[in-house]
Amino acid sequence: MKKTANNWKDYEILDAGNGEKLERWGNVILRRPDPTAIWPHTKNENLWKKNDGHYHRSNKGGGSWTFSKKLPEYWTIEYKDLKFKVSPTGFKHTGLFPEQAVNWDWMSEAVKNDPRELRILNLFAYTGGATMALSAAGAAEVVHVDASKGMIQWAKENMELSCLSNNKIRFIIDDCVKFVEREKRRGRKYHAILMDPPSYGRGPNNELWKLEEQIVPLIEKCMEILDDEPLFFLVNSYTTGFSATVLENILKMTVLKKYPEGKVQTGEVALPISNSELVLPCGIYGKWTKE
Repeated sequence: MKKTANNWKDYEILDAGNGEKLERWGNVILRRPDPTAIWPHTKNENLWKKNDGHYHRSNKGGGSWTFSKKLPEYWTIEYKDLKFKVSPTGFKHTGLFPEQAVNWDWMSEAVKNDPRELRILNLFAYTGGATMALSAAGAAEVVHVDASKGMIQWAKENMELSCLSNNKIRFIIDDCVKFVEREKRRGRKYHAILMDPPSYGRGPNNELWKLEEQIVPLIEKCMEILDDEPLFFLVNSYTTGFSATVLENILKMTVLKKYPEGKVQTGEVALPISNSELVLPCGIYGKWTKE
């Protein structure tokens, strides 16, 4: 099932095609590579030239930005009651994945409709879009784990921007697998767990992560710290070749096996392309939820 993030006001894709996307972040227009956009541009070339920043891929890997005007070090955009810091980074990203708003919305509703004091774990939590959405929705505690000190600091800034500093959010710089193992030894349980694992990465102490080798063992470890009556379990992925069907099979063999009273749903997350019937695919999701 395809889920499209249609509720943005401060963000939009103006056009996409020929391996790129043209985006509006507030009042800033950025042009960035997107390997999924292999169809032709739908709009005229003059639109594409009117950008404030253009990220150019290098044949040697990586890339660099060119700017048509001096941009601030960062600026902010809003999604409903949340506010996020946006800044072009050296590795193409801006600090936010706007397509994930579809997941923020349904998770927030699930939290609001559950009367319990919910403890939720966010693994590979990046700059905390989901963390802020869950906390704002009323989660009693959100535990935010990421191996990058810089991303944790960015998430703390998003917490302050969203006026959530008085909420209970725990920021942990750690290898996600090791953290889950320690939580099991501590006997701590969570009512919901979400994760956005990378294809490849390293923890703060050089721990190696390979998605295809470690995703199933990690989910199995998470089952040991998930509450007896869980609210949801969510996995996002941007890994090329890791299909929604593969993720569906994994969740059925792990989460649904332990919690057969629930259901598994998988599919794509996407963003609409303005003034067009087209949408831009932006990775996959898989979730277990209560019936």
